[in-house]
Amino acid sequence: MNPFSLEGKTILVTGASSGIGRGIAIACAKMGGTVILNGRNEERLQETLSVLEGKNHQILVGDLSKQEDLQRMADTLPELQGWVNSAGIPKVCPIKHFDRKDVEEIFNVNITSTMLLLSMLVKKKKLKRGASVVLISAVTGAFVGSKGDTSYCATKGAVNGFMKGAALELAPQGIRINSINPGLVPTSILNLANDIAGEEHHTEIMLERYPMKRLGTPEDIGNGAVYLLSDASSWVTGTNLVIDGGYLLN
Repeated sequence: MNPFSLEGKTILVTGASSGIGRGIAIACAKMGGTVILNGRNEERLQETLSVLEGKNHQILVGDLSKQEDLQRMADTLPELQGWVNSAGIPKVCPIKHFDRKDVEEIFNVNITSTMLLLSMLVKKKKLKRGASVVLISAVTGAFVGSKGDTSYCATKGAVNGFMKGAALELAPQGIRINSINPGLVPTSILNLANDIAGEEHHTEIMLERYPMKRLGTPEDIGNGAVYLLSDASSWVTGTNLVIDGGYLLN
């Protein structure tokens, strides 16, 4: 028996419409999991669905920043053996230009909705013994700082802090919770950074700061998620899995 197989497991992937979330959904389906795709844009979710291997995958459109959508998701979801939260937004803004509305928006999407959805899933017994929750964090904020996007850093640090407390609290119920902390992965967030700093900026970072001399891919992160969702990691909880091509070694 392959301990990395996800056969017989239903996996919810939030933020599955593009980037890392799409890569995770593809990896889960490839390993035999039945995937429920969540995001705000149905057209992009259909694009993700069209490239998944296997059958019986489905789409659940919903905005995690809206309480009514969270409640609807919690009510309609089947029993889950896994949940990967890849939903998140960047917010590039110097500290002196902070606005309460902007700060609250990024916290709502990147951490508050995660906390509330986990609470609902536990309350409604949608996560049973043996279930695995994987929260996508980042090396930025969790391990290193970054100028100009400190509100984003704050939310990713909060993700890891919440993960550790939740892992301890839910361990008696047999529910495991871990985080993945990616280095730089070409996504829409990276495109935003390129618009601000220029594409050459990230080429220089890759050559100078990444010992493996390449950026990450959604597949790299997807493979890490498969490990944490699978029975191969059945004794792993409360862990920050760093997938960064050696970035933190510098």
